[in-house]
Amino acid sequence: MPSRFYCPLPLSLAQDLPLPVEVAHHAVRVLRLRYGEAVVVFDGAGAEYLGELIEIAGKPGVHLRERLTTEREAPLRITLVQALAVADKMDWIVQKAVELGAAAVQPVEAERCVLKLAGDRIGKRIEHWRQVAVSAAEQSGRSQLSEVGELQKLAAWLALPANGERWILAPEQGAALSAMPRPTGPVSLLVGPEGGWSNKELAVAQAAGCIPVRLGPRILRTETAGLAAIAAMMALWGDY
Repeated sequence: MPSRFYCPLPLSLAQDLPLPVEVAHHAVRVLRLRYGEAVVVFDGAGAEYLGELIEIAGKPGVHLRERLTTEREAPLRITLVQALAVADKMDWIVQKAVELGAAAVQPVEAERCVLKLAGDRIGKRIEHWRQVAVSAAEQSGRSQLSEVGELQKLAAWLALPANGERWILAPEQGAALSAMPRPTGPVSLLVGPEGGWSNKELAVAQAAGCIPVRLGPRILRTETAGLAAIAAMMALWGDY
């Protein structure tokens, strides 16, 4: 398959498009692509084109010669509301959630989060996770970019108007995922940190309309639970 690149620019058929600096560096210096090789570019909003690498004013560009219509977006619009996890676990969670078809990832700060972010570190980590999402979209063939939201405290996120259903993973509460009815619209899936949700957080979440859901008898790690739930939802009601 041709290499795929995210280009947040207006795209049109037969266009000669100069590649953004970062994309050009990755294509020529990292992947060592040569002029004339086939590439695919997408704008993150659904437009995707097949083209070929060309030289424009001495710099890498792409000639867009065919609009692609392959649909790879999931029929379920899932937002993974993920409590912060330590080390590279958040990278893994964001990457795999995008590959599985999640529409968005919303990081939240919970009481038992081991990872604590403050000041400039917040912005840097969010930007890093957004780049992870871009790379995952490029690799998995998605034409729409999954949004990674700004970090919020759990209570602040719960206070926002709900966009569709809210399900919270609670190992000892709620119905089994397989017993839940198919979501009729967007669904937000809340996953706790390494230490799990506190009783207070579960109570506040349910008061805010979150439905407790469990994934069988085993306790899953935070980096496993949300991804397992998304995969199960796609198998039950999505495109698997």
